[in-house]
Amino acid sequence: MKKIKIMFMGTPDFCLPVLEGLIDNYGVSAIVTQPDREVGRKKELKCSPVKELGLKHKIKILQPKRIRKEYEEVLAEKPDLIVTCAYGQIIPKEILELPKYGCINVHASLLPKFRGGAPIQRAIMNNEYRTGVTIMYMDEGMDTGDIISSSEILIEKNDNFGTLHDKLSVLGRDLLLKTLPDIISGKAKRIKQDDDEMTLAPIIKREDEQIDFKNKTALEIHNQIRALNPYPGSYAILDGKVMKIYDSYIRDDFYNNKENGEIVRIYDDGIGVSCKDYELVITKIKPEGKKEMYVKDYFNGIDRDSLIGKIFNEE
Repeated sequence: MKKIKIMFMGTPDFCLPVLEGLIDNYGVSAIVTQPDREVGRKKELKCSPVKELGLKHKIKILQPKRIRKEYEEVLAEKPDLIVTCAYGQIIPKEILELPKYGCINVHASLLPKFRGGAPIQRAIMNNEYRTGVTIMYMDEGMDTGDIISSSEILIEKNDNFGTLHDKLSVLGRDLLLKTLPDIISGKAKRIKQDDDEMTLAPIIKREDEQIDFKNKTALEIHNQIRALNPYPGSYAILDGKVMKIYDSYIRDDFYNNKENGEIVRIYDDGIGVSCKDYELVITKIKPEGKKEMYVKDYFNGIDRDSLIGKIFNEE
């Protein structure tokens, strides 16, 4: 195996299988990851999952706050190849032009579909039946570089962000390790992306988390719930309090005489809500100020029948 100097750039736990695969098969000379963040009420500093793994393997860690202006340390490492995966910052031209084997990215979609920071969530929200991972050469655009290889999987009906995230992170590792020999030998293909087929996957914002029972179909809401489970979670307002919603299923009952968002039926395992077309049954929640729980357990502390007729997001 040809010995090359590889730098890895990434941040969240999605990257861990990819980074571990590189460490085990090639070695990693340095890691670039986001700065430590203050978390919780006590504002304790917490490092990224990628940094934790790097420290475990005694790999040099670089954490520039703004890599577009603070890239000298990266240049000084003189890597032969840079592999990025969900790093979280735009890589400047000075770095992109540095390694002789290029900068390559492991992206969790079938490019050019779902360019951007939330490709897994957006694929589920969009009711896609398949997704995958793309290995690409990086350029100065947002996921616009030439495609080297890709691998696809089906999105199962019971997949949520958490399960699909884990499947794609392993798929990304396997595809990268399969593709690297061609990159290093100079045999890798370069396939231009078709911009006419492009869709975007912007990062999830707070407004993406609130459920719009008034205007969305049961399927649209169900997919939103799946796409944001386990993090950050969808939510709606009930009795003036935030209720996080994590799991649901759809019944083909249609209540044309009920208001969208109205609780119309109580089941042993869930709360039936009238939507634009069908009924959505909510089965896992986190009431404000309480822990995450199944709705059947939530019923133990309340008069379940008192929920009938209440309306989510009622002003």
